[in-house]
Amino acid sequence: MTSTSVARPDEVRRYNRASLLRLLHVTGPCTRAALATELGLNRSTIKTLVDGLAETGVVEERVPRSSRGAGRPSLLVLPQPQAAVVLAVDVQVEHVAIALVGLGGQILGRNRWNLHGRMREPGEVITHVVESTQLLAADLGVSPVAAGISVPGVARRSDGYVHEAPNLRWTGVALGERLGAGLGIPVTVGNDAEFAALAEHLRGAARDSGDVVFVSADIGVGGGVIAQGTSLRGGGGYVGEIGHMIVRPDGRSCYCGNVGCWETEVGEAALARQLGLAEDSPRGAIVAELRLLDEAGTAPERLAEFAEWLTLGLVSIVNVLGPELVVLGDLFTVLPQPVLDGVAEQVRERSMVSRAVGGVRVEKSALGADVKLLGAAESAFEGVLDTV
Repeated sequence: MTSTSVARPDEVRRYNRASLLRLLHVTGPCTRAALATELGLNRSTIKTLVDGLAETGVVEERVPRSSRGAGRPSLLVLPQPQAAVVLAVDVQVEHVAIALVGLGGQILGRNRWNLHGRMREPGEVITHVVESTQLLAADLGVSPVAAGISVPGVARRSDGYVHEAPNLRWTGVALGERLGAGLGIPVTVGNDAEFAALAEHLRGAARDSGDVVFVSADIGVGGGVIAQGTSLRGGGGYVGEIGHMIVRPDGRSCYCGNVGCWETEVGEAALARQLGLAEDSPRGAIVAELRLLDEAGTAPERLAEFAEWLTLGLVSIVNVLGPELVVLGDLFTVLPQPVLDGVAEQVRERSMVSRAVGGVRVEKSALGADVKLLGAAESAFEGVLDTV
């Protein structure tokens, strides 16, 4: 005879409490009636949960600013940002950005500094992150309870080990362990595109999509995947190195040791070449040239080869992963809209999967420069919301 385990009442309450808090954290203020509908709970249960969270200062209830109609307006339940604060860190090749992010996704304060020379070394980055966090937390009067770190490389989520971040020239860095020791809080480390995909799914262009690929271009090209509403991480936590798909076997050598990687055709250096600029041109020069082409109406013609390589890679990604939405980030967001429209049309026409499902959408990131910071914050909140 087998027995079926039954959840205890306290376990059910904790689960319902965490579910309600996650909903408020992601969607923002809701009425009690909306919470009951979304969570499938009765109103008395919602009242008990909201009253308990309000007593501990995690939420508060407020009359909507603009309430019309007769009768008493429904109160809004609002998450209180300072009830749970996490640290978000975005390590990029040329700079580091940090932010303290409160419950509900509100950025409470931030700092940023450029990287050059020795400051790119892991130890220097870790020391500066710890010191800057301490100063920012003291200034805001808050204490982060967890941290999420975004890095442009291959990172293992289980322990925060950075296997390789080639554009930073990092190899074998125990970033999670070292930063966690310095900060004294749990630290989650992940690939920057993976975290960006998470942010877009929860707060950006992909909020209503369960199957999404985020594709970003900087010096390198990376991707993050949301499959059926969950981050796809692959074996060992490594996934998303789409920049190293071989698309041109007779092409350029890549730092990874292969020849003809997609990154060599659609990364920052490739775009600079297509614009007639030096490969090491600053981002500002590339953006300025793109604007001139857009104003002149010649961007589709001048960027035809670049657009073809971008299309080729996206078609392969769509055929393999079958997303309903592809979100383009970083350098791709500054491409002139006619170029992006042409790429999107070609992806829909040339991808077998896209034709089968009625057309895959291709859109720009909705979160701009903060997308990786917000993704890092959400990775930290994953282990926090159950315990607030």
